[in-house]
Amino acid sequence: MRASAHDQHQSAPVNIELGITGLHCAGCVSRAERALAGVPGVRGVSVNLATEKASLEVDQQRFSGPAAAEALGTVGLALSEEEREFAVEGMHCGSCVGRIEQALGAVGGVLEASANLATESVRVRFQPGMIGADDITAALADAGYRVTAGHSVDQDDGGRRAQEQQRLKRAVLVAACLTAPIFVTEMGGHLVPAFHHWLSGTFGLQNLLLMQLVLASLVQFGPGLRFYRAGGPALLRRAPDMNSLVMLGTSAAYGYSVVATFAPGILPAGTAHVYYEPAAVIITLVLLGRYIEALSKGRTSEAIRRLMRLQSRTARVLRNESWVEVPVEQVGPGDRVLIRPGERVPVDGTVKEGHSWVDESMLTGEPLPVEKTAGAEIVGGTINQRGSLECVATRVGADTVLAQIVRMVQQAQGSKLPIQALVDRVTAYFVPAVMLAAAVTFLIWLLLGPEPALTFALVNAVAVLIIACPCAMGLATPTSIMVGTGKGAELGVLFRRGEALQSLRNATVAALDKTGTLTEGRPRLTDLRLVEGQREADILAVVAAVEARSEHPVAKAIVDAAVERKIAVPEASEFHAEAGFGVSARVNGRMVHVGAERYLHRLGYRPDDLSAWASELAEQGKSPMYAVVDDVPVAVFAVADPVRPEAAAAVSGLKALGLRVVMVTGDARATAMAIASQVGIETVEAEVLPEGKQQVVKRLQQAGERVAFVGDGINDAPALAQADIGVAIGSGTDIAMESADVVLMSGNLRKLPNAVALSRATLRNIRQNLFWAFAYNTLLIPVAAGALYPVAGLLLSPMLAALAMGLSSISVLGNALRLRRFRAPFDAPASAPESKPAPEHAIVGKA
Repeated sequence: MRASAHDQHQSAPVNIELGITGLHCAGCVSRAERALAGVPGVRGVSVNLATEKASLEVDQQRFSGPAAAEALGTVGLALSEEEREFAVEGMHCGSCVGRIEQALGAVGGVLEASANLATESVRVRFQPGMIGADDITAALADAGYRVTAGHSVDQDDGGRRAQEQQRLKRAVLVAACLTAPIFVTEMGGHLVPAFHHWLSGTFGLQNLLLMQLVLASLVQFGPGLRFYRAGGPALLRRAPDMNSLVMLGTSAAYGYSVVATFAPGILPAGTAHVYYEPAAVIITLVLLGRYIEALSKGRTSEAIRRLMRLQSRTARVLRNESWVEVPVEQVGPGDRVLIRPGERVPVDGTVKEGHSWVDESMLTGEPLPVEKTAGAEIVGGTINQRGSLECVATRVGADTVLAQIVRMVQQAQGSKLPIQALVDRVTAYFVPAVMLAAAVTFLIWLLLGPEPALTFALVNAVAVLIIACPCAMGLATPTSIMVGTGKGAELGVLFRRGEALQSLRNATVAALDKTGTLTEGRPRLTDLRLVEGQREADILAVVAAVEARSEHPVAKAIVDAAVERKIAVPEASEFHAEAGFGVSARVNGRMVHVGAERYLHRLGYRPDDLSAWASELAEQGKSPMYAVVDDVPVAVFAVADPVRPEAAAAVSGLKALGLRVVMVTGDARATAMAIASQVGIETVEAEVLPEGKQQVVKRLQQAGERVAFVGDGINDAPALAQADIGVAIGSGTDIAMESADVVLMSGNLRKLPNAVALSRATLRNIRQNLFWAFAYNTLLIPVAAGALYPVAGLLLSPMLAALAMGLSSISVLGNALRLRRFRAPFDAPASAPESKPAPEHAIVGKA
């Protein structure tokens, strides 16, 4: 299809290919072609339904991706997007973050770029076809940064960090060895006059200066060359960074000293002093600070690297009727995998044969091992403790639960909190402002300062350049997010987005779905009360025999209870069901009726001996059922969805944190209130249809509340998405997890107050970091400029300025690392069982 006529003077056309989402039929293709044909700069367009791509012939000078996206949007279609993360070399301070995002934002086809100083990476969302990875790499290179590889926090990234740490370590050692003689001769001469006289008399003053010149030059253009390589080009691009400040400061001190050494006559009288020592010491201290900073950065991502190390390297699979060990990458869905005692589970799968206990604590945070028998699900990365298991692989590679967890944590660590936007705006202008402050400092001291004015002007201007630290501001937020989300992963709490940390911290109401959240989500036999003379095993056997013929969920719970107690269930005949009342059948020659009280009344029975127990069960929010054997009412029992054992403690923890707790359920109000009273909830939204849960959340939000909704089912997904923060129980469905911002991996509700406590600790840590970073620069830059000299006669040495600058970044990182010591305040102590725990029996009583 051809576009409309175009200007004949346009540049030569180019062909591009764009992915389109929402194409379902030939009509969609026609709409897409018409929409794209009307975009300025498009000369020809052809849309392929099979590949869901559009081939365009465009004039690059006139065509724009946003215009194409807007045109497709008018017909209900959209351009496909891709997101990639790149490891970036050369990120040193907060200014680099803004510069990278600005450079990539100017590239056509880039929808969003988010740089992270803590991980030294940038995540880019772009439109493939318009732009590719090579274009992004080129844009970063033009901005003065180098892309090393597609970024992920794995062993390769750990190796990259280790190499950078080794390079910095060598640079620090070389610089320190070369600086030590300069420091000893210069500082020692100042502190001990006799030592100064001995040096001058033995070596001669000029020879000492030449020695300092040689050593300082080796420092300046050896280990210090990195500041010129990074800071010089940045300065020429009019985008100075931290390296530019160090380069200017040390070059000024070094250059002045060279003039004072070889041409002192051109300097004003009394100002021919040398500053080789400050120049060399500054470089050494800055490198030392960066080395310690690199070590600290490595520790911030240690949690996610521990997760990555959970992945097995090999698996024992069945090949040609024999078990062979192969790399885990060669395992595919459907393969039979053998896991021996003590081995790590290599992939996700389903147990086919065997019985064992599996330690899942590294993924869920739960200390107790979990029993695994035939049919049970197992997760890669967990540890098989006792027996051998033969499993069928279901998810491998990037589809495993472990891989999904790592991706979630990586995405959360790479995201930015809303508070970071202000920091980025400040740091974008910070370095130029510091350079201006240094220039003003130099002029004021030169024009108004005491003699030797030039010396004072130089020293104070260098101190201003060196002490300024945009690094601390740039690291304040991302390092805390990295450590906080990593700690959450250790505790079995996954923050899918970094913003979830801030949203959860601000929540005022926790709205909890009942089924599957406050309760276990599956009916179980909770009570069985018998008349005098009856045996539990006998009655449960005949009731289970009748219910085995029924498809009702209550029936399954009764049969499951019999199986758990290893009770043989006989065959039933003459089965009959009356909808809404009950069921009957003949078992071993005995006629058995099972149903509600109205069923017994319909049959003419009066279960007077059991009615008190039935009323008691009803008051607890349970639905009592009766069993009649050969015309005699023999038992009353209840099948209910049991309250999670930790639910009351979790609700108590949320209240202790100041949250109002609301229960949302579709159950009748009487049943809902009974459950709510057990767990300590006062506010109940009962008889809510699935679609009404979203409306409940909206109503709370309209009342000014910030709502955290907690659920696990498919019908919870709209409410999870509507809430200010959606929390999914890990035992729930995938769609619920996709709609959620936070996932509680083990399904233990006690992790919810722990997640709130962690989010508050993380935000508190971020505020502390930001306060320190801004207070440091606000207070010490004026001190370095000489603000205290008129009142106290104090000046800040450039060497102390370099030490303070390094300590500022290290202090921010050290404070962020304190989050690693966070302890979950609401976890119940537990110890691993020595043997299989006894099954939870129903309550049994006699009448």
